[in-house]
Amino acid sequence: MNYWLMKSEPAAYPWSKLVADKRGHWDGVRNHQASNNMKAMKIGDRAFFYHSTEGKEIVGVMEVVREYYPDTTDPEGKWVMVDVKPLMAVKTPVTLAAIKAGPRLKNLALVRQSRLSVVPVGAAEWKLLCKMAGIAA
Repeated sequence: MNYWLMKSEPAAYPWSKLVADKRGHWDGVRNHQASNNMKAMKIGDRAFFYHSTEGKEIVGVMEVVREYYPDTTDPEGKWVMVDVKPLMAVKTPVTLAAIKAGPRLKNLALVRQSRLSVVPVGAAEWKLLCKMAGIAA
């Protein structure tokens, strides 16, 4: 199993909407590296749901339930999307400030490549972030 962090602006698609929908399309990604990260996702992979711009914090955990396929919001047909379902909300939101304060997370792609909307998370980083969030890894 691989681990990921996926960003969404709360005004566009908040965690609460994914929970209400019970399943969602992760579409609208228009960056080659982020798109390649989605192409690497497999069914069963886990991802943190991260609210960007407002809040800047991990608020939930999702599971990939459909591997990449053409993004229906892309009229040119060159971008992809995946489907995810919510697994659990975190007990304690993990802020970007808390992530940056931890020396063990200094190499997290969220910190190093802050503009990417879909980034990989290493297994050790996943466990630490889950601990910070008050949930089981």
